[in-house]
Formats: sequence, structure tokens, C-alpha cells
Amino acid sequence: MAQMMIPRIALLSIKNSNRVVPRIFVPLKYQRSCFHTSWILDVKGKEVLMPSLSPTMESGTIVKWLKKEGEKVEAGDALADIQTDKAVVTMEVDEESILAKIIVPEGTKDIKVGTLIALTVETDEDWKSVEMPDTVSVTPAPAPTAPPPTPSVSAAAPPTGAPSPPPPGQTNVIMPALSPTMTSGTIVKWLKKEGDEIEPGDALAEIQTDKAVMTFEVEDEGIFAKILAPEGSQVELGELIAITVEKGMDWKNVVVPTTMKPSAAAPVTGPAVADKTSAPSGQVYGLAVKRLLEEYNIDAASVKGTGRPNRLLKSDVLAYIQAHNISKAPPKIAPPPKAERAKKDRAPSPSKAHVPSGRPSDYEDIPVSNIRAVIAKRLGESKSTIPHSYAYIDITIDKLMEIRSELKADGINTSINDFITKATAHALVECPFINTLYQNGQIIRMPRVDISVAVATDTGLITPIVFDVTAKSVADISKGIKELAEKARSGRLKPEEFQGGTFTISNLGMFGIKQFCAIINPPQTAILAVGGGREELDGALQKRTKISTTLSYDRRAIDEDQAADFLAVLRAMLEDPTFLVAGRLRALRE
Repeated sequence: MAQMMIPRIALLSIKNSNRVVPRIFVPLKYQRSCFHTSWILDVKGKEVLMPSLSPTMESGTIVKWLKKEGEKVEAGDALADIQTDKAVVTMEVDEESILAKIIVPEGTKDIKVGTLIALTVETDEDWKSVEMPDTVSVTPAPAPTAPPPTPSVSAAAPPTGAPSPPPPGQTNVIMPALSPTMTSGTIVKWLKKEGDEIEPGDALAEIQTDKAVMTFEVEDEGIFAKILAPEGSQVELGELIAITVEKGMDWKNVVVPTTMKPSAAAPVTGPAVADKTSAPSGQVYGLAVKRLLEEYNIDAASVKGTGRPNRLLKSDVLAYIQAHNISKAPPKIAPPPKAERAKKDRAPSPSKAHVPSGRPSDYEDIPVSNIRAVIAKRLGESKSTIPHSYAYIDITIDKLMEIRSELKADGINTSINDFITKATAHALVECPFINTLYQNGQIIRMPRVDISVAVATDTGLITPIVFDVTAKSVADISKGIKELAEKARSGRLKPEEFQGGTFTISNLGMFGIKQFCAIINPPQTAILAVGGGREELDGALQKRTKISTTLSYDRRAIDEDQAADFLAVLRAMLEDPTFLVAGRLRALRE
């Protein structure tokens, strides 16, 4: 009770006094036991942690803060845009408060779920006096302030380090993340020329990701001023690829950054670090200030910070540069990378003949595409981390082929795979323990059946998704699979058309494969491998057409008897497929 009365007594004494009372700083252990409702004491803020915005999210990137420090936020207001492993998702608040302190600035990458990113206070509290936790540094964490020196590089080498901040009116365009698993991309084609005007929504370039060739669109109007990454070059995520300027500016006179690489992936050269000294004791600054200091080779100790508390701001450095008329080093442009076709041009012609004995034969290094590299990584992780179990079953499809012939006579062309997809969806409804995901040590049962269908392309295997299969007819499924397969082969799949899925079907029957085992596509827990049809004689010496199906399943999530139940239901539906097309056949008879 005495602790609760202390702030009130202090306030009454101040109210009745005509003199200015200095700010009182109370030891932390006593602050914890007081009500933080006055400006006399530091306010204990409520912690805002990096949320888990997708089932597979382990870390995220703060794309943009949608509120500023000191702004009031209502329940349901958008606080920040966060890039997860799937997409950019808006983080909303649940309670009314004031955003008091942003701890993790925009652009900071790989922030683990549960990390402190901001502080809020109650609406009647002084947000400026929010109390910073002792264990949190206000300096952004992606790159250390003074990394260890590395050997210097020659002037002809491509520049490395962090991209420098552009001058007013100029925007540096970086390689965007066009898929959740994308780490680099290849510029297939620039759709705008230098000097062209661009409007919001205009297509700027076609970029090959690890999944497909995607169109990169711009969000702001301006002039396309400079191409930094030519067509055919492979560029890391976050690396500079072009420059745009505002309309009315001289687009031919742009400032090309001295560095193109993203800060997280590129070391700073030795001399650049050697010329820097550490900041004054207790002075802190962010990545943007650090890059500016490095670009103009300025000692941080010579610039006085005006930020609170003892923080060096970007405006402080810019004012120092202007006051001392400091210029930066001349820009360096990386030499354009050679296109992949140049390697093919230099490759020895097959007509060149005979290799003398005693000499090794010529060979060709085939570069691994982004898509194939991601496939290799995911399949390796799947086989090494998921305990695969397998169950086999033969299915007679004579009745299915009869119904397929009836539909074909009516002008409806369907494949056996379309029927298998429809039957699989209904079997998953009957056996929901198969329609699951395994994530973070938990089994997640999915309410809807979204089936991924494996499609072979020149760059590798991709699995576009047929969503909500149980609600579609066989004809709709057939049409959807054909459209998705065509998009996959031409590289026009959108991210939402291949991200996700609850179950996968891989059919190699059309290639003459009788039976095979497929690798599970995590976080899914099962995949069905379908072989080609073959004729056999039954006990009555009658010919029967059969196919072999193999279920690969995650033994952590699915038991042997559950796998057997699923295959039994699937066989029953395919051996008597009338149920799958009952509505269509009834309509045909009428």
C-alpha cells in the first residue's frame, strides 16, 4: 500500500510547488513495484514480439512499420508488414495502446520468432519515457558494427558490401523475393528500356526464381534510369539490379552505388574497416548510418549524435558531410556477367572427333538452375529428416476405363490421372489422418483437400495445386490440371498456384513406369506414386487391367494401419468409380 501511494504523494507535492522539479530516476528494482502512470518514473512498456504468421515461419523480415513512435494504435490496427517464409503478411495489434519504441528497424532480416521488436505503453502513459529492457540492444543485429578486416580486393573485382543510400529522388531497385524459398534469381528479360516512363503496376522485368519465370512489377511511378544487372545474369536476393528516378529528373545523371551486394551476404573490404574507429562510449547507430559512414569514410567519433538516447542519426551524418564538403569515392560498376549461352558457344562441337588414347575425354559443366538447386535441397532434407514408410496396392481399372470411354463419346476427354485425383480427394476425406502436415513436432489436420500434382519441366519437377478437389467434377479437375501443367512448363505459374497443398500425386504411368516410390514433399505427410496400366489374367482366365500405387508416408504422423485404410478406400473408389461421376452420368442418360 505504501508503494502505491508514493507516486500520488510526489504528484501532489509537485502540483503545489512553483519550482521546476527535475526528473527522478528510480532504481530498476523499485520501478518494478510502482505504478508507471506518471512522467516522473520511467514507464514499463509492453513487449511486442516477432509473431509466427505462418505454420512454417521461424524468422521474418520487417518490411515496413505502419505506425510511428508516439502514434496511438487501436485494436485491429495494422502495426507492420512482415515478410515470412511464405509472403508479406500484415501484423495487427489486439489492444489499444501507443507505439512507444521501435527496437528492430525496417529491413532487418532473419528476426527469429519471439524476438522483441517493439514496445507499447498504455494510452494514458508517457511513451517518451518508456523503459528499455536491459537485455536488448537498440542497434540492429544483422551486421556487426565493426566486422573483422578481410583481405583487400582488386579494383577490377565486383564491388561488395552494403548498398549505399540513394540521393533524393532516386530509387535503387533490388532483386525481390518472388517466392518463399528464393535466394537468387536470373534476369530473363528487361521489359523496359533506360529512359522509359513507368507507372504503378507496370511490368519491369521477367525473373526466373527457384520455381518459375515471374514478372516483377513496380509500385511507384518514375523513369527507368539505369540497368545494373544485364539479361542472363544471376543475382542474389537483395542485390541492386536497376535504378529509377522521379519524373522530371535527369535520368541520365544518376548516382550508381559503389556496392551492389546485399549487406548480409557480402563482407566489407579491409581498408574500409581499417579507416573506421569505434563510436564513442554508449553511442549507437543503425545500419543506414553505418553504411553512410563507410561510404564517405567518416570516423563515427567525429560526429555528434542528437538522437535519444545518445544515438547517432542519419541526419547528423548528412549534416556533417554537407558542413565539411566531404565527397565519396567514384562509383564502381561490376563487369556484366557472361550469359550462360556463352559457355555453350565455347563448348567443343560434337563433330570434333576422336580423342587419342591416353588423354581424358572432354566434358561439359552444366550449371544447376535455381529450381533444380531448391529441389535438390528439399529432397535431401526430406530423405534425411523424414522416416519414410511405404505401402503398395494393385487396383483394377476396367470399370474406370469403361466410364472414361462413355465420357469420351460425349465429347469429354479425361485421363486416368483425373479419376485418380478425384478418388484420392474423397479417400482423404474418409481418412483425414492422411490429409495432414507435420510441423514443429505437431500433426496438423487440414480441413480442405488441396492436391499437388507433379509436373515435369525442363528445369525440374514442380507441383502446382488443384484446390478443394472434392468440390470439383472430374471434367473440372481435368481442365485445371491441363492449364496448370501448361503454365508450369512455360514458367507462368503464380506463387499461390504452387505454394501449399495437403497431399501430392506423382504419376509416371505415361512414361511406361510400372511401379516406383516417391519422396514426401514436406511439410506434407504423404505422397501417392502411380504406375502404368498392365494386363493380367485373373482366376477365371479373364484379362484385367491393373495399376500399381505406392503410398510413401511419414511414419511420425501416420501409422501402418492408417496407410492401409487409405489405400483400401482408394481402391474401392477406383474399382467402382460410378460415385465419382454419378452426377455426370445421370445427366447424360437424361
